[in-house]
Amino acid sequence: MTVDALTDVTGLRVGHATRDGDGWLTGTTVVLAPEGGAVAAVDVRGGGPGTKETDALDPRNLVQKVEAIVLTGGSAYGLDAASGVMAWLEEQRRGVRVGVDPAHVVPVVPAACVFDLGRGGDFRARPDAATGRAAVEAAAASEPGAAVREGCVGAGTGATVGPVKGGIGTASTVLGSGITVAALVVANAAGSAVDPETGVLYGELFQGRVEYPEAGRHEAARQRLAEIAAKSAPPPLNTTLAVVATDADLTKAQAQKLAGTAHDGIARAVRPVHLLNDGDTVFALATGDRALDQGHPLALNEVLAAGADAVTRAIVRAVRAAGSVEGPGGVWPSYGELYGGAGRR
Repeated sequence: MTVDALTDVTGLRVGHATRDGDGWLTGTTVVLAPEGGAVAAVDVRGGGPGTKETDALDPRNLVQKVEAIVLTGGSAYGLDAASGVMAWLEEQRRGVRVGVDPAHVVPVVPAACVFDLGRGGDFRARPDAATGRAAVEAAAASEPGAAVREGCVGAGTGATVGPVKGGIGTASTVLGSGITVAALVVANAAGSAVDPETGVLYGELFQGRVEYPEAGRHEAARQRLAEIAAKSAPPPLNTTLAVVATDADLTKAQAQKLAGTAHDGIARAVRPVHLLNDGDTVFALATGDRALDQGHPLALNEVLAAGADAVTRAIVRAVRAAGSVEGPGGVWPSYGELYGGAGRR
């Protein structure tokens, strides 16, 4: 049984740590790999990325597998959350062995951050090592194959997509070969997920037929957004993050290709993307449980296409799951508040 989430890739677990209220609107999300790690890669397309340990994922470099990936709010300050995840992994003796003693490990924990500073009202309220530890402990405590909370949780707590509230979204698919491909996204873009002419989510245009919002409702939504923009114009400093995962047996180079093509999924759901004030970053994980067809040199293509599609669906789900936020840091209505169920297939 699948739950249409990243956790449909056997062995992967997801944990959130959420901080909101009293000036806070941020958090951290951790994707925990099976013990022993998963092959990992990354592709960074945004002009203003905030990342940690991404060089280790280059296929030319030594590290083959990682135990966890951290997605966090707090801009570059929030990357400190990875330290809490490292400490937890060290206690579990999980990481790159660097000595005879099994306790002598160095956990390689790639991380990326989104900009959400001050969205809760306090610029200094941002994730730290304790937040990261809370998120990885939540992941470790979750059941295998558990559903993943979406919307304003974890790294998506303070996320926005243009003038609309963003958040966490996830999706998965099982290919005809039996291979599972899934994605988890923190939708926090400087661009918009909503077609300004119709009110339809861009990502839903790629999923089949949509029901266009009534003209009156669309006009009311446009007026609401115009009123909010006239009162405050927060800096468009954002970033969309994603983890695309599969149980296929991939090399690091193949995983890097998966991370790269998954960016197409962002481009279908958000316009524009990969700007100088975005830090768009996609990680790829491969657990290696299912072999690709070695007799078919293009067998990877199906996985690549599915990864991009999963990212698009995950962004749509993030925007639909998010709730409105109004506080000292700003006002961000949800898509649901503006349009209700309009646009659903």
